[in-house]
Amino acid sequence: MPSTASTPHPAWPGLVLAGAGAVAFSGKAIIVKLSYRHGVDAVTVITYRMLFALPLFLALSWYASRDRPRLEARDWRTLFGLGFTGYYLASYLDFAGLQYISANLERLILYLNPTIVLLVGLLLFRIPVSKRQWTALAISYVGVLLVFGHDMTLGSGNVALGAALVFGSAISYALYLAFSGNAVKRLGPLRIVGVATSIACVLCIVHFLVLRPVASLDVAPPVIWLGVLNATLCTFVPVLMVMLAVERVGAGVTAQIGMVGPLSTIVLSVLVLDEPLTAWMIAGTVVVFIGVWMLTGSKSRGK
Repeated sequence: MPSTASTPHPAWPGLVLAGAGAVAFSGKAIIVKLSYRHGVDAVTVITYRMLFALPLFLALSWYASRDRPRLEARDWRTLFGLGFTGYYLASYLDFAGLQYISANLERLILYLNPTIVLLVGLLLFRIPVSKRQWTALAISYVGVLLVFGHDMTLGSGNVALGAALVFGSAISYALYLAFSGNAVKRLGPLRIVGVATSIACVLCIVHFLVLRPVASLDVAPPVIWLGVLNATLCTFVPVLMVMLAVERVGAGVTAQIGMVGPLSTIVLSVLVLDEPLTAWMIAGTVVVFIGVWMLTGSKSRGK
């Protein structure tokens, strides 16, 4: 008699998706830095990204909303808040910070996101933090300070401003993660990402129209093509990859594989942007990896 037990799905597709998604996400900083070489600012770069991403996320919203109840007023308020913090404000602060700091330092600061989520949970929801987690926090921030201190010695007076902007981006995204839990259970992750990101796209476009005349969209052709690449390969595609990876191997494994993101940023920044690869950068990256690995490991054991 044939077995009725379901055959388990192999893990390797999920692992590949998680790794590819992390690498694709990390390419965003490289594309933004390349765009800045053509004399555009953060507002223009993010507007082109969102212009090309908007149709994709609207399509995702439609797909995820099929055969689902209509969104109520409270759902729209929640999705607006999530879109504002997680995709509009976080993206704008990140792009603005990249005008002043290296792609490597930006990626390391954003990589502190799990530690910020932990602190948000402590401050807003009184979620206790263990001694191991405090140690992981300290190690992670020491690693970023190593790279930050080295970049400060290179003579750029705006490094502190850029780092503060990117850290603000990480805080904004951490707030999105902290408040999205209940909404994910009620609406589903695909619907939240589709609708919230569509709202963020519209906010970014309105932001541009308030600050700039439409004629300012007349930029060098490479900026437009980089915007297409940013919207697709470094925004929409990795979102889908990561969600599919979480479905197959779980959030914990996906987060740990995501550690390849900063590594790929280092490689790409050296090969594409000609950023220097220094001993300080390597040391800081290793220290941050250790701290985040300790933190994700402690969460996995807690579950």
